[in-house]
Amino acid sequence: MESMEIVRYVEQGAAQPRVGVRRDGKIAPVRFGSVAELLREPLDALRAGLEPAGGEVDADSVTYLPPVDGRTEVWASGVTYERSREGRVEESVQASVYELVYDAPRPELFLKSVAWRVVTDGEPVAVRADSEVDVPEPELAVVANSRGEIVGYTVCNDMSSRSIEGENPLYIPQAKIFNGCCAVATGIRPAWEVDTADLAISMKVVRGDAVVFEGETSTARLHRTLEELVGVLYAPSDFPDGAILSTGTGIVPELDFSLTEGDRVDIEIAQVGTLSNPVVRGREPLSWLVDAAERPAARRKGQQ
Repeated sequence: MESMEIVRYVEQGAAQPRVGVRRDGKIAPVRFGSVAELLREPLDALRAGLEPAGGEVDADSVTYLPPVDGRTEVWASGVTYERSREGRVEESVQASVYELVYDAPRPELFLKSVAWRVVTDGEPVAVRADSEVDVPEPELAVVANSRGEIVGYTVCNDMSSRSIEGENPLYIPQAKIFNGCCAVATGIRPAWEVDTADLAISMKVVRGDAVVFEGETSTARLHRTLEELVGVLYAPSDFPDGAILSTGTGIVPELDFSLTEGDRVDIEIAQVGTLSNPVVRGREPLSWLVDAAERPAARRKGQQ
């Protein structure tokens, strides 16, 4: 039997999204009307609520939506791998701040995206039009419920402008938050089915017919525990619809590499899933996200 994934999707001809469980090439709807509703539940109730609540459909017959909605927020972690520390030191005119935060008691956490700005597999990610050096950041993302319990995992691409962040660490929000900055895989793998101790993470960037960058790492190289990162995120704030926390990258290209329009970023995390996105440049190619917030069918424009 194939592994189970929680998905958010729209059936052909339907206007409203559904939440379901994808397994063995089929999707069975569940009783939750949104992922946000699901993430309001304690872990035991959430797990029990994943029983089928309707007829199955073929997994290839639907339009997938990012598995994040409502008031759920996507946050991200920085400098949680040694390679990330090295990369930030290489690019920054204020290198010491990254050396210090790697070992500091308090990790670097920042808001990455509200739900409606997130894209999913097959949809474009973007680089800023005013940025010179841009990279994807493949990361294991933790899905936590309203109580801060880890209930699942997914794949995240935390797109980043190295040139903007490198100019001044205070520019991190501009380097990290823009149209097409955050992609999440279509599925959430339940926490009780995944052992995160040593998950292989790989990424390649395809340009034309050639692979122009590839790298790999493992969650075994994480400098902080997943529970620690979630605990710090939830300590001062309420997340009534849960949160997705991307846990940092251990794959950082050299400074002479930058994404260009037309590239494709492919990410795979063992036991968790895959994520593939074409790259566009600037704000306009992602403007359909504004309409997709109310009309999920508008996402098909982004997948063309």
